[in-house]
Amino acid sequence: MGIRPTRASLLLNSSSNSGFQLYSAYSSCQLKGLQQVRHFQNLTNRHPSRRRQSSWAQAASLASHVFSNATARTAAPGCVSVDPLRMVAKEMQFLTGSIRQLLGSGHPSLDTVAKYYAQAEGKHVRPMIVLLMSRATARAPKSPRFNGQQLTADIDNSISPISILADVNPTEPSSNLLTHSKTTHHTTDSDILPTQRRLAEITELIHTASLLHDDVIDHSVARRGAPSANLQFGNKMAVLAGDFLLGRASVALARLRDAEVTELLATVIANLVEGEFMQLKNTATDEKNPVWTEETVTYYLQKTYLKSASLISKSCRAAALLGGSDIETVNAAYAYGKNLGLAFQLVDDMLDYTISDKELGKPAGADLELGLATAPLLFAWKNNKEFGPLVGRKFAHEGDIARARELVIQSDGIDQTRALAEEYANRAIAAIDTFPDSEAKEGLVEMAFKTLKRRK
Repeated sequence: MGIRPTRASLLLNSSSNSGFQLYSAYSSCQLKGLQQVRHFQNLTNRHPSRRRQSSWAQAASLASHVFSNATARTAAPGCVSVDPLRMVAKEMQFLTGSIRQLLGSGHPSLDTVAKYYAQAEGKHVRPMIVLLMSRATARAPKSPRFNGQQLTADIDNSISPISILADVNPTEPSSNLLTHSKTTHHTTDSDILPTQRRLAEITELIHTASLLHDDVIDHSVARRGAPSANLQFGNKMAVLAGDFLLGRASVALARLRDAEVTELLATVIANLVEGEFMQLKNTATDEKNPVWTEETVTYYLQKTYLKSASLISKSCRAAALLGGSDIETVNAAYAYGKNLGLAFQLVDDMLDYTISDKELGKPAGADLELGLATAPLLFAWKNNKEFGPLVGRKFAHEGDIARARELVIQSDGIDQTRALAEEYANRAIAAIDTFPDSEAKEGLVEMAFKTLKRRK
């Protein structure tokens, strides 16, 4: 039986000398998905000066040329789609329960609010990516620093004395979930280490904390098809619950006993705040009557990385580090997460203009209501100066939101956003091409495709 090529080996790889290079071996199943890749290659080859631009400027410039050819990947007849969830189903099955154990509090009200989003049906995309990355890098070359201790790490044992950690807790120390919880994983699969499973849980804790805080900042009324926590419990309790989640995530992170991983995930928390501050402005200078420049898109992409892609990219890197991978694999894991995270948020911004509240699970069109200019509008703005005053006053006048939405729908902004999302998804796939062939690697590739097709 011949070796079946993975999807990753069928797509493009980046080259500093020749732009994007296509692999020669691929089946008819991938032909349609490769049409866009060929177009990117041709554009890059015709414009070598783009290779000297920053990655942000290059992406923005490239997207402005390819929108008319943007098409979502669809499988040809006879193609079998990989199910990423199936590959980490055992770990995902116990994810919510493990997170709820980590979140236990002796204060009943705090316990209820902290677990509110954990009990709702979420996508759990980030922990799934961490688990897939852990499995995909399990057989990658190892770093000299890997000594096998990760295999037996006790992630539930405290570093400080229990009596100190529980000193101010109103419950008895013996029932304190912070210091005594034992999160049992009902799997003996050695491809994913206990530290990597815990990392997946930490990633979801940080993400959920950011949702609690974002919903307060954005005055949200719905999340995951249910009333938002701030609406259900009030702003103060929602903020405190988010802080509590970050605290519990920090404790779990410390118990991984890996300084570099701790540094990475702590930086993510800072990035989330930095991105939120950047989002207070639609442009770097926040002028009253701004004019579109390439820096407008650059500013947006930098903000998007901090708010959305930082968590995915740094947790992917952390997963590879915990598995003892060599530096090339660690860097590739980071590149995959960064590009996938950017693609994910671009699609999210596009969905705000294209689907209903019910499909999205939260109010659609919320970005304009909040005064935010996201990718579809920014690309539409390039060829329509009418957006300038609207962006400058953050769509605050009566009729501004309806007019801005109308102009975006009439423009090519949504198509350009889709094209740029596809570009980042392709870069994510190219980043992991050197990983050993495995189902988990194919699962990561499929996650990139699913990101482009998602509707919530």
